[in-house]
Amino acid sequence: MPRGIPNPAAMYGISPRTWGFEVSIVRNGTRYYKQFGRASYGSEEQALLQAQDWRDEVVRSVPPVPRRARAEKLRINNTTGVSGVFCQVGSSGRIRAWVAKTYIGQDEVLRTDFPVDAMGSAAQALAIEERSRQLERMAGLARLHPAEEAIRTAPAAHPAEPRSPKRSKSEIRRRTNSSGVSGVHFKSPNVGHPGYWLAITYTAGKGSVSKAFSIKEHGPDTAKQMAIAERERQLEAKLNATGVSVPYRPEIRQSHLATAEARPDL
Repeated sequence: MPRGIPNPAAMYGISPRTWGFEVSIVRNGTRYYKQFGRASYGSEEQALLQAQDWRDEVVRSVPPVPRRARAEKLRINNTTGVSGVFCQVGSSGRIRAWVAKTYIGQDEVLRTDFPVDAMGSAAQALAIEERSRQLERMAGLARLHPAEEAIRTAPAAHPAEPRSPKRSKSEIRRRTNSSGVSGVHFKSPNVGHPGYWLAITYTAGKGSVSKAFSIKEHGPDTAKQMAIAERERQLEAKLNATGVSVPYRPEIRQSHLATAEARPDL
């Protein structure tokens, strides 16, 4: 959104990117940041839902500071040692008055001046006392965005539809993939070679497992379907080894079923 115009509530803290969405929220000097790619979650809609869920959790678990605490924080240009208390200096360089000032709301600013000529050396102490009284009028949390309070107190505003689990890198289909299934690739060693379909799965710390299916031996369609079925077996073995249940992958299941109908021996 243009500077000075807050994002709609649904997009608070969320920025669209060419690859998906990123969430960035700052709390008390700490930045909470996370990326949600459409490739990792299967679609732009799922990536946005996951980003909103994570944003909502941050907003609820790490609320803004109380307004009074923020008002009591000393600014860099403060010279008195007390926030909201400053002195007025005349043209001669002499202090004319001590002032206590507190911003309560858009239409309410509290200010009391204590002239030195009338109150002498007690003017500064009186201003500090007045500032404490003014701060007692300040309640609630710092308001960072109109959506903040709604997110913290109300049920989720975005659809409560099922969320897709994040895909592992081995399940993400790259743009260069020509098979339509992640981990299944066509390879041709050289010009004139009929080539082969390759199923390959990488496991962090364990290297990769791969198996090739020759087009010369099986034909282009059968070799491809055999590679897809092999990729399915590789992923199941990888997930079973880590004790994680096998997720439903429609692009693999549909291809595998089609192959099973055509080739009962697979």
